[in-house]
Amino acid sequence: MTVAEELIPETPDESEEPIKQRKNGLYPGVSDELAENMKSGWADTELRDLEPIPQAAETAARRAALSARFPGERLVIPAGNLKTRSNDTEYAFRASVEYAYLTGNQSEDGVLVLEPKGESHEATIYLLPRSDRENGEFWLDGQGELWVGRRHSLTEAGTLYGIPASDVRELAGALREATGPVRVLRGYDAGIETALTDKVTAERDEELRVFLSEARLVKDDFEVGELQKAVDSTVRGFEDVVKVLDKAEATSERYIEGTFFLRARVEGNDVGYGTIAAAGPHACTLHWVRNDGAVRSGELLLLDAGVETHTYYTADVTRTLPINGRFSDLQRKIYDAVYEAQEAGIAAVKPGAKYRDFHDAAQRVLAERLVEWGLVEGPVERVLELGLQRRWTLHGTGHMLGMDVHDCAAARVEAYVDGVLEPGMCLTVEPGLYFQADDLTVPEEYRGIGVRIEDDILVTGDGNRNLSAALPRRSDEVEAWMASVKG
Repeated sequence: MTVAEELIPETPDESEEPIKQRKNGLYPGVSDELAENMKSGWADTELRDLEPIPQAAETAARRAALSARFPGERLVIPAGNLKTRSNDTEYAFRASVEYAYLTGNQSEDGVLVLEPKGESHEATIYLLPRSDRENGEFWLDGQGELWVGRRHSLTEAGTLYGIPASDVRELAGALREATGPVRVLRGYDAGIETALTDKVTAERDEELRVFLSEARLVKDDFEVGELQKAVDSTVRGFEDVVKVLDKAEATSERYIEGTFFLRARVEGNDVGYGTIAAAGPHACTLHWVRNDGAVRSGELLLLDAGVETHTYYTADVTRTLPINGRFSDLQRKIYDAVYEAQEAGIAAVKPGAKYRDFHDAAQRVLAERLVEWGLVEGPVERVLELGLQRRWTLHGTGHMLGMDVHDCAAARVEAYVDGVLEPGMCLTVEPGLYFQADDLTVPEEYRGIGVRIEDDILVTGDGNRNLSAALPRRSDEVEAWMASVKG
């Protein structure tokens, strides 16, 4: 039941309160005169000159591929629903990646349904229509357009997304009556899943989720353009941070987080993930997102951040920067080892290579340096065989990138980690060395130093392209870049 249905029963009688009041609301009710007044006097705001969204051709091709994979089956892909943050406030909504990938739409409660028809499918996008002005929904419902903004009409949505649009409030009932094989993308819309509870199986639904994850492994031209757009904004966000490091020193890591967030919100939809603004020993905590620590001259700042575009594609870039603009000798030694490992990893990214090759290449360099510095006993082959370098390298050297920062996560192992690189794949290469502040196995001067360098790499027909190459990586170039940005 929608809030509007709670507020205004379909068949109220004199004994019923026609409007369900907020417990501590200031108005006791709505007079008949006000209710009637609110129904009229509004301009026609239907948008009649809309053009399809830029990726309409791409989303149509993606739906066609999905149709071909599951002939004769009804496919149901929900966007998801709003989630409560606290009491009567909600988190900002982000549609399921699969739904947005197939439609380009980002509306809460939306559902894409592919109905089998002959040898293919007929697609319908189910959405909430514009707020009803006759029953007062548009101003009485907490999700009415006078509260949260105008929704597209179903006609407008059909034009924008190139898919016939229908009222989603009618969908659950229709699905309950549906016959024939059905698959649903689980985990996003409990109401839709309940309507299909006796028609689907977990195993078949998982096959749908896996297919949609693997479909995103190779990016089309539109996606590559969006990823580059995300990276370009991210580069500007890193420049913003360097300009205000003195203000961060006077406050905390949160000044860095907030500075980057401003760029993400001005040029994109949001940050693609929680910004890691890790200064000093916090750089050794891989996902440090509290960002409440001190920023001190002489220490390093590990900034791992990415802008998400309005179409949900995100960058994922890391730079480790000397807060005062100059690396110490030991910081430079560790940084240069990570840079050398990253260079080896990037060089291994090419079509036909195994996905694991870039990880193995980077880990070998790091193991060699750890043996060379006397931190672990060699030979290097023994270190790699036993994984002894992992005490200080900790994580894998990269992951697929796209609409999720860790994209394609549901793909089969044989198609992803044990797969082969193809042109159009985009992944991160991000080796790191982390010497924990309480690690007694390393000299004291190493403790509390963490370094990671991460770039977004596109596999091309003849090798690769570093989408984030505009941000310097070599230690001397980082210092020169910081000096020029600070002016």
